[in-house]
Amino acid sequence: QVQLAESGGGLVQAGGSLRLSCAASGRTFSKYAMGWFRQAPGKEREFVARISWIGHSTYLGDSVKGRFTISRDNAKNTVYLQMNSLKPEDTAVYYCARGASKYGGTSVDEYDYWGQGTQVTVSS
Repeated sequence: QVQLAESGGGLVQAGGSLRLSCAASGRTFSKYAMGWFRQAPGKEREFVARISWIGHSTYLGDSVKGRFTISRDNAKNTVYLQMNSLKPEDTAVYYCARGASKYGGTSVDEYDYWGQGTQVTVSS
């Protein structure tokens, strides 16, 4: 069983930055892709970013390209989401998830373990 725990969310003004972390349990962290998704009230869960099993390949959603960066530290079983130039429309609960493959994808169906989420609120 894999457990994922997000941290680093909070309230920030527009234009500010936050770094989210996601710590994973178990010994298989380095074998799978990891991803970040977000869900705003009344909306579907949206893909944000994904990173391959050794971090050599990343992909970000169009709405966050140029502002967010995903990275991972396999020695610490942790994946990060650096969020810069935050906008009010970035407000959502952010979830990390483990991919079912080495590269991951953009669909929720391509991820098999999920964290509980961390709230990010961006004020205007």
